[in-house]
Amino acid sequence: MNGVDGWALVRFAHVTGAALWVGGQLALSLVILPLARRMLTPEARGRFVQQAGRRFGLLTAAVFLPVQLTTGVAMAWHKGVTWAALAEPGYGRILAAKLALFTAVMVAAGLHGWAHARSRTELARALAVTSLIGSLGVVLLATALPAT
Repeated sequence: MNGVDGWALVRFAHVTGAALWVGGQLALSLVILPLARRMLTPEARGRFVQQAGRRFGLLTAAVFLPVQLTTGVAMAWHKGVTWAALAEPGYGRILAAKLALFTAVMVAAGLHGWAHARSRTELARALAVTSLIGSLGVVLLATALPAT
């Protein structure tokens, strides 16, 4: 075992960020929102959900995205990934699929916030589910990346 080096810390930050993002989505969807629906009045629930969503969105923009983008680009550079390599079978294509799905997830999450702010409840819910399922797909693709 070589111990913990700088690249292990970069990978740790990347995996931890992804775990917090997906875990946060799961916690909100499966624990916090169902409890809010059962325990809070409609008015209190609306304020709570709005504030929880706003906080999660701010943390995403201020912490999650910068960490994921910085560590992801650094790891790709370290592994020698080029634009052309993204079209190659194996690591390149899986990484390309992960990046495309990650982009779609971020777009869905952003549109979810927009729809929620405009009281488009059904659209917001559909976009939240899309973002969550897509996030799980990103994690699946990440685990499918061959170790190099």
